[in-house]
Amino acid sequence: MQIRIQEDQVEISGYVNAIERASRPLMSRMGRFIERICKGAFKRALGRNDNVRLLLNHDRDIGGTKEGTLELEEDNIGLHARAIIKDPEVIQKARNGDLVGWSFGFRDRDVEQKRDEDGLPLREVKDLDLEEVSILDRTKKPAYEGTLVSVRAEGESIFYGEALTEDNPTTQEEPVTQEKLEKEEQKINYAKYENLIRELKN
Repeated sequence: MQIRIQEDQVEISGYVNAIERASRPLMSRMGRFIERICKGAFKRALGRNDNVRLLLNHDRDIGGTKEGTLELEEDNIGLHARAIIKDPEVIQKARNGDLVGWSFGFRDRDVEQKRDEDGLPLREVKDLDLEEVSILDRTKKPAYEGTLVSVRAEGESIFYGEALTEDNPTTQEEPVTQEKLEKEEQKINYAKYENLIRELKN
């Protein structure tokens, strides 16, 4: 997740979900399970719905694709989002370093039930109806592993760290210089996407 703060708006972009990659263990009424979104599922969903909503914490509506404040696309890595938000609360959370990741809400259309290597139920979602994409703050935990979080306010680095994870729930490092941030972003993003592409090819 990359965040750019301007005077009256914030631009947030990044991958909501990496296709063909397992979620962290999730809970349902039937117990723990793993979920994986298959290639093409998001693309088909976006073709059916031109009004995917943008929410804060799966709760408050702050935009959507129909208004042009949210852009979504499935590429060879996953579902990529770009949002322009003028909501004062979201802008303040961005300034405070409180935005930690993405999530999404959907309804199943085609799911294959399997087991993973550890014997946990595995839901392979081959098709879905995408209803909303959410920006999460520190009160929520992304179902899928977090991506790099970087925040900039008009060229100034404010916060740099990893998104919220089970093993590191409150990761936050001291502010770094613009030059150092850009070098670290390039290094981490390159390694991250290289690994994702390698996983998708295997």
